[in-house]
Order: sequence, then C-alpha cells, then structure tokens
Amino acid sequence: MCALESLYPVTCTLYAVAMTQLEALYRYEGHPTETAMFALGRLREVYGIRRIHLDEEWKTIRVEYDATRLAGPTVFQLLRSTGLAVVEELPLIPPQEAAPAAPAPTK
Repeated sequence: MCALESLYPVTCTLYAVAMTQLEALYRYEGHPTETAMFALGRLREVYGIRRIHLDEEWKTIRVEYDATRLAGPTVFQLLRSTGLAVVEELPLIPPQEAAPAAPAPTK
C-alpha cells in the first residue's frame, strides 16, 4: 500500500506513463580507453538509459533504454560521444535461413 493512498483515493504509481523499453546492439572497433569506460559509466545517468552491457569478446555494446524518452539515433550519438568507436547498429535477432519451400500438393 502506498503511503499517500490514505490521503488520496487514487492508487499510487511510480510512473505516470508506461515506459516503452527497447534494446539496441552496437558494434565498436578498437579497445575502449579508460576515459571511454568512465564516460560509459556516466552515460547511465542520462534520463532514459536503463542498462548498458559491454561485451569485449564480441566487441559489442547492448543498451536498454526508454523509447518514450530517447530515440535510437540519440542513443547512438550518446555512445559516440563517450569516445567509443561505435561503427554500426546490429540486429538483435540474427538472420534466419530461409525454410525450404514445401512441395505443391499433388492431385
């Protein structure tokens, strides 16, 4: 029960509007510098950025953000401003092989 519920008949919520959470996957080149890593840590303070995961083995960075607050190109520019050499956005779902066509039924 919310503390304000006794004063106001409405139920309490943390957010007035539902969030639209999106994830984006980016590929970067080179090794992140110490300065870039500190800047990535500060990027979490941007309103709308929820989570950042850096995978050094695959040289990718995954960003979870609120799409009602930020757009995809804005997130890309924020990553570039950290000093990390972000090259491209990658699809989250790898391309699937086309299924073989089913033979036409014979009559």
